[in-house]
Amino acid sequence: MSPPRLTEQVGALVGAALAVHAGGPAEPALRAVADRLSEPLRVAIAGRVKAGKSTLLNALVGQQLAATDAGECTRIVTWYVDGLTYRITLHPRGGPPRQLPFRRLHGALDIALDGVATENVERLVVDWPAPVLREMTLIDTPGMGSTSTEVGLRTEALLTPGGADDAEDGPSDVDAVVYLIRHVHGEDVRFLEAFQDGSVDRRPINTVAVLARADEVGHAKPDALGVAARVAERYAADQRIRALCRTVVPVAGLLASSAAGLRETEYRAIELLATSLDVDRLLVTADRLLAGTPELDLLADERAALLDRFGMFGLRLAVRLIRDRHVASATDLARELLTASGLPALRTILADQFAGRADVLKARSALMGLEAILRRHPLPAAVGLLHDAERVRAGAHEFAEIVLVDRLRSGAVPLDEVELHEAELLLGVTGADARGRLGLPADAGPDTVRKAAAEQHLRWQRRAEHPASSREVGQAARVLVRTCEGILGEFATG
Repeated sequence: MSPPRLTEQVGALVGAALAVHAGGPAEPALRAVADRLSEPLRVAIAGRVKAGKSTLLNALVGQQLAATDAGECTRIVTWYVDGLTYRITLHPRGGPPRQLPFRRLHGALDIALDGVATENVERLVVDWPAPVLREMTLIDTPGMGSTSTEVGLRTEALLTPGGADDAEDGPSDVDAVVYLIRHVHGEDVRFLEAFQDGSVDRRPINTVAVLARADEVGHAKPDALGVAARVAERYAADQRIRALCRTVVPVAGLLASSAAGLRETEYRAIELLATSLDVDRLLVTADRLLAGTPELDLLADERAALLDRFGMFGLRLAVRLIRDRHVASATDLARELLTASGLPALRTILADQFAGRADVLKARSALMGLEAILRRHPLPAAVGLLHDAERVRAGAHEFAEIVLVDRLRSGAVPLDEVELHEAELLLGVTGADARGRLGLPADAGPDTVRKAAAEQHLRWQRRAEHPASSREVGQAARVLVRTCEGILGEFATG
């Protein structure tokens, strides 16, 4: 019989704790921890003011939901969860939750706070049927660096260890973070350090950085996304950034969001623009496009709407694709714009590296929450549970892998460049499945997997036992050996 999965071990501990604390003050918090194990992964989208968080969230969901202007709802933490129906619930800082009226305004949700001041709102919860929300709950956060200190503190309270419960030894309220940057600012580094602060659970494996508004990095020129990709690579190689997040991905959020909701009327309007003899001059600046020309059969408000939806880079790219006959329909154009935006690469990372490791990330958060509750509410009957939780933490190989990723990225383990790359690959930094860990194609057969795993097992076993290996290298190699043993066990012949 195979040993219980990590989530099952943690779930059993939480269940035992609930039995001990039934009817006591710790019961509600323990039930929240139990619920967290069965929920989708919680992924927060964070960053400085005007980084493009809401636009990116809309692109990921594939619908215009989050307001992207400076309205009052952008100053509130908003959870987007998969629901059977469309519903918005306000959770006040005091008092019971209540449903709010809403409407669609220019595509986005227009939410009436029903007279409640933003500072008295703990969070909004938007129930919305959407495939991506079945895999992960997305949380839109107020911008860091706001002129209002209180607004930034709401995001820090949500994301930093202890979360909104002010328990320094507890987990944050989220399992993973997508952090938007434009230029690496000192406050970005400080925030990422705070999110992963303290305890043995400080690590970059649950954080991905997005070089946001990537089309603006290269000033909306034809090679703007290429420029953004090179900047992202440079950031990803920076030792400060490597130690704080898994990777840096360039994404043109506005382009991705517009592509996801591209309408046939918009395609026809861009087609008219592309066939104009004066299109090159019109697309030099936004002012020229808005001024238009007498022969251009597009009204001023239509041109303004296109500019608002696609931006100058998006319009230039769309016009070029139509004019060069790379696309011939709205569907074709949407596909090409989405690919160019960089969003598919981010979705792959979220699917392979966040959703693929969801059980581990959720178990980690739940275990931290359980330990924090047991320490805050000590009972003689629960002393053994705290020891059991510590034993699970120490014995879980999944946690050992996450710790090792952190140590590798911080430079604490002296491996050469080739070994470092292969170690990170084996630890699942680019994907948690066995084939991805071994650098094999997705269709590699079992025999190929077993052979590659055996070779890696032998390699790291020799590295662990080599007399010239330092203590840090030896410890790291033994973790990698156990990873290989897990793969070999998974693909063992019957």
